[in-house]
Amino acid sequence: MRTSPIRRRSYLSRAAYALSAAALLAAGAAVPATGAPAALREVMFVGNNWEGTADVIQSRDSFARIGRVNIIPDKDDRLREIYLNPIKLAFFLGIRNGPGEGHDQFVDDMYTTPDGGSVVASRPSFADVVSINLTTGRINWRFPVSGFRSDHMAVSPDGRRVAVSASTSNTVHVLDIGTGQQVGSFTTGDKPHENVFTGGGRYLWNMSIGEVNTDLDDPAWDFTKGDRRITVVDAATFGQVKVIDMRQRLDAFGRRDLSDAVRPVAFTQDESKLYFQVSFFNGFLEYDVATDKITRLKELPKNPATSDDRKTFVNDSRHHGLSMSPAGDKLCVAGTMDDYATVVDRATLQPGTLVPAVKPYWATVSGDGTACVISEAGADQVTAIDFATGRKRVSVPVGDHPQRVRIGHVPEGWTGPTA
Repeated sequence: MRTSPIRRRSYLSRAAYALSAAALLAAGAAVPATGAPAALREVMFVGNNWEGTADVIQSRDSFARIGRVNIIPDKDDRLREIYLNPIKLAFFLGIRNGPGEGHDQFVDDMYTTPDGGSVVASRPSFADVVSINLTTGRINWRFPVSGFRSDHMAVSPDGRRVAVSASTSNTVHVLDIGTGQQVGSFTTGDKPHENVFTGGGRYLWNMSIGEVNTDLDDPAWDFTKGDRRITVVDAATFGQVKVIDMRQRLDAFGRRDLSDAVRPVAFTQDESKLYFQVSFFNGFLEYDVATDKITRLKELPKNPATSDDRKTFVNDSRHHGLSMSPAGDKLCVAGTMDDYATVVDRATLQPGTLVPAVKPYWATVSGDGTACVISEAGADQVTAIDFATGRKRVSVPVGDHPQRVRIGHVPEGWTGPTA
């Protein structure tokens, strides 16, 4: 499978990939009478998972907060549905007491529409995806996923399609981002998680992580975790192109002790290398796409204060969060259970300064590409770390339990919904 360079929009300027007026019209966007697309501002959306809000912050410089969006304006309606359905209620409470750590999971992933008029978000506890109008704060459309929980998403390079993992039905749904209509779907391994478009949108990769909410975490019980694999499909037909079982690749690499549950990933710009984290491991691995082999592994420092008891790891993840600098020379790693983040030199795999962070849960790239931005779920803040120096720049307070952080766009002058 030969692919072309993947999306690197997280660090490009707004002008570098602004859609034409015709493309915006096709996506359902409003175009001013002059015929030019509405002026947009690049921002970052921070999903506050337990709170049900998304904070919108500057995508660079001070990372100051601009506004806030309520992602659950229909909360009462959804809860009424759930409490009237015993099966839905059982799964709702299971999410609260399992992956939610005693809390409801109201916001997982988010992307804005090409016109910057709406944000599309997955809501695990409500098992759906919604589009929220950024002007009114009202719901444009709602798509209930199959099964009982929605999870990570990915947006296509043209911004018109969004893929969402339905974690209890082993399915990925692909939706029209403007209408919420399903354009396709495909089956995956157990508990689909991360999604990534590659080949300029030609392919879609899904990583299934298996069961992460049991206490059968000893390697001897690994077989109970289910079918964990990477599923690659044609993004036009949704036909399966390739299945990658990392169990076989890890065994060949001499690491039978490592889990094959692939967590956050980062591709090089030419898509020749895939870097990925796995359950229970404080580090990451390098996978060569062409040779279909794991080529390198990096174990990162352990925090002496962190227990090695796997049952204490949040959803089986010791380290969860990985991003790459625009130049491809640095990796940013969120050491979730070890309470730090660090910038790693990709050539040598040597880590830089261990930047203290409380339960860092995600890592992305600033709008100008100069910083790694992590969410600190345990401190209710996001922190920017300089790629060049590996040192902390600034921390900005956000809502309760931030997780996913995504680059997005809002209209110029926007400070929040009016309603």
